[in-house]
Amino acid sequence: MSGHSKWSTIKHKKGIADAKKGVLFTKLSREITVAAKSGDSDPELNFRLRLAIDNAKSQNMPKDNIERAVAKGSGGGAGGDNFEEITYEGIGPGGIGIIIQTLTDNKNRSAATVRSTITRAGGTFASTGAVSWNFEQKGQIVLNISEGDPEMIALESIDQGAEDFDVFDNTVEITCAFSDLSNIQKQISENQSVTVEKAELALVPNSTVSLDENQSSQTLKLLDDLEDLDDVQKVFTNADFNEEALSSYAEK
Repeated sequence: MSGHSKWSTIKHKKGIADAKKGVLFTKLSREITVAAKSGDSDPELNFRLRLAIDNAKSQNMPKDNIERAVAKGSGGGAGGDNFEEITYEGIGPGGIGIIIQTLTDNKNRSAATVRSTITRAGGTFASTGAVSWNFEQKGQIVLNISEGDPEMIALESIDQGAEDFDVFDNTVEITCAFSDLSNIQKQISENQSVTVEKAELALVPNSTVSLDENQSSQTLKLLDDLEDLDDVQKVFTNADFNEEALSSYAEK
């Protein structure tokens, strides 16, 4: 497993164990609300909303919170914040690219906080397209395998239309065309020994940049700092992290 893929898997596991659930639930609610507002309030007819709800459930978000977020987005709930989807780009340690996706009701605030976080770490706030040219939108599915051989289950996903996979212990990360995400997720869910922990649209780099241990540690902290910002929903990078730095990061 590459240092880039391993970071993605470790980040997911750390997210499940994250004690700051209040902040996490706020971000999940915001995504559900925007998804419901952008399409049908029925998740069976709105794939983005279904992904947002499934992700919230995997993070043990209470059912009432989910229902309130859907109602708010469909016009049936209290509140009416108008969130904009804004994407920022940056250059980090070692020249790696970073893409930051936000949902914000104040774009001046979000731009300022993202910019200051990147520059404080020695990076550069970049113009649109400076980084994103190297990324493609894909579907990604994270599986937890309770029984059987994770490698074999991952290989089965290729037969179902997946493009690539990575295995880390009993966790499998599958990458597919975003148009195939719903169908592959449905097929995988039929396997009783598999738990779909996350299914989402992601930005996957076409090429990565290898970092040494010090650069990796700096970048991992920067990415965590960005994800801790209130307006930030997702962060993507093309960094290929050093193994020792990843091991230390996983233990924190």
